[in-house]
Amino acid sequence: MSFHRTLTMSAMLVLAAGTAFAHPGHPGGDQAVLGFAGGFAHPFHGFDHLLAMIAVGLWAIQHGGRALWLLPLSFVVPMAGGFALALAGVTLPGVEAGIALSVLILGLAVAFAVRPPLTAAMAVTAAFAMLHGHAHGTEMGDASQAPLYAGGMVLATALLHAGGLLGARLAQQLALPMLTRAAGAAVALAGIVILVG
Repeated sequence: MSFHRTLTMSAMLVLAAGTAFAHPGHPGGDQAVLGFAGGFAHPFHGFDHLLAMIAVGLWAIQHGGRALWLLPLSFVVPMAGGFALALAGVTLPGVEAGIALSVLILGLAVAFAVRPPLTAAMAVTAAFAMLHGHAHGTEMGDASQAPLYAGGMVLATALLHAGGLLGARLAQQLALPMLTRAAGAAVALAGIVILVG
């Protein structure tokens, strides 16, 4: 299958899926579901969160080496920090736009196989992760459930990163690295849709 055909098919799937959001101001959140199960389910309910987390796994494979664990870690830990800030009542500016930009920029990084120094990639990933975590914390209604909720959210995030890692690794083993780049392009396209939506 050609790169352009793969890209077109990926874009169609992204657009067909719609833009389900898992943060404040969007219907369909899981405020009523608390505890570990609610935290675990939350990242899967948001198309934007889902794509950004998978993109981090894809990007980590493209970097290789220590990035295989450092890039996902640089998402998970700051995400937990953003979650804690939201629970403490600290507001961050531009959370919605920042999350949409994270999908676009991470998608473009994968699509063009951009490999900045690992520290720069980690800093970008961490900044976006903080916004994602803040959105998760703002969405949560009952702060007494925060530790269990956060545990579920962190596990789900790690699994989504692993999904991106495994998908990109499979593409490498099949000698089809363009599939990873096509997936990145589809994620970037979704970021554009989210930004203009």
